[in-house]
Amino acid sequence: MPRGRCLLLASTCLVACSSAPWAPREAEHFGYASPSNQRVWVRGPWNAVSPSEDIDQVIDQLCPAIMKLPGATDRDYGQEYCGALYTLGDGVYHASFPSPLGARRPVGPSKRKTCYAPLSVRDTRGRASVIADYHSHPWSPSPMSEEDRRAATQRYFIRIQFDARCIIHKLIPYANEPRPGELYVRENKRWRLVGHILPDDKATGRITTVTE
Repeated sequence: MPRGRCLLLASTCLVACSSAPWAPREAEHFGYASPSNQRVWVRGPWNAVSPSEDIDQVIDQLCPAIMKLPGATDRDYGQEYCGALYTLGDGVYHASFPSPLGARRPVGPSKRKTCYAPLSVRDTRGRASVIADYHSHPWSPSPMSEEDRRAATQRYFIRIQFDARCIIHKLIPYANEPRPGELYVRENKRWRLVGHILPDDKATGRITTVTE
């Protein structure tokens, strides 16, 4: 093969490789605790999201970073990503790498996407205390689903969900307390309360709308 053609092919390969979107890698950034269950671990910290003593500043960075990942905005053909927000006990909050692991779905368009909320975070610097889980939806508008609001699916103090337009919802479930759960939407760097989940409705995730 002529040397010029070799150089051209090599150059094309370098451009193609450099333009490929970054994606988290299984076993390096996330994985299953064992092959027989759905317990997912994720690694932290994720350097795409800067740590902060203000957890809201970490939350505000999540969606723009996730939406750069493969399939994150591809709607019916898209990919949902799950991760965690945690601290090492020093008052600083970090985001974990995102994980796409979830229930297997048939190839083709689907109106339902899933990823498993991580059970643990692996950070070599210390013991991670998880405060919240987060996940994305590849559509917009796409509010927090009923399943995401049910008490049985809650693992942490906070659940964060955002759609492809980076509309962010926050659920404080109070899953094991008699007080109502609280659902917020992020607007202009502030949280606006939009609904309660009454104690009798926590099993179903039914929302009672809050009117101003």
